[in-house]
Amino acid sequence: MTLLDVLSHHPDPISLKQLALDSGLHPSTAHRILSAMTASGFVERGEPGSYRLGIRLLELGNLVKERIGMRETALPLMRELHARIGESVNLGVRQGDEIVYVERTSSGRSSVRVVHLVGAQAPLHVTAVGKLYLAQDAATAVQAYARRTGLPGFTPSSLTTLPTLERELTRVRRDGVAYDKEEIETGLRCVAAPVRDDSGELVAGLSVSAPAERYDPAWVPLIRATADAISAGLGYASPPGKRRSAGASGR
Repeated sequence: MTLLDVLSHHPDPISLKQLALDSGLHPSTAHRILSAMTASGFVERGEPGSYRLGIRLLELGNLVKERIGMRETALPLMRELHARIGESVNLGVRQGDEIVYVERTSSGRSSVRVVHLVGAQAPLHVTAVGKLYLAQDAATAVQAYARRTGLPGFTPSSLTTLPTLERELTRVRRDGVAYDKEEIETGLRCVAAPVRDDSGELVAGLSVSAPAERYDPAWVPLIRATADAISAGLGYASPPGKRRSAGASGR
């Protein structure tokens, strides 16, 4: 296992001498173990006397990836967040021009009709999760979305013009979180943070929805941390130095 760990830190084939040095193993011991792993496909032999990780590890990694379900990974963490803030926690994914909510914990105390029911759909531009997806699209893709949908409004707060939507998406890219400020239902606010898989792809949005009078900006870092924890459970490793401000004020 130590040898595999050493090999994982070297993109190019590495010599037996260096492997023994980095792993703290005697060269003869390292050679014997490497020979066995080479025969099993866990290690490949490169130039004479050099080694690299083998294709068998990719096969096993894909099996692990298939076993990890996003909802199964997310739900325990969603429940923890729910227990801390006492409001509805939602998990949404993109389906065409809409968001589909695939998991939800209900607060059970909202006097406002919350639209984020499991299986419910909502347009991208009026939902916090939808804005996360639009924010990663190229400008031409956002323009095409606006033409296709016409950016219909649902409340006086809905973003119904392309310039206002583009300004909002610029803020989402800057802060790394998105907001629905009573844009799909009057009296309901929502905050969302991205969930990414092992390749860095945006695969879902984690959001908290609540009546506007109960909204608390202090939730934002908690939502962001929970989304990051779900992403880590899916194999995502955040690049060093890439953490951004979560825009906790929510203004």
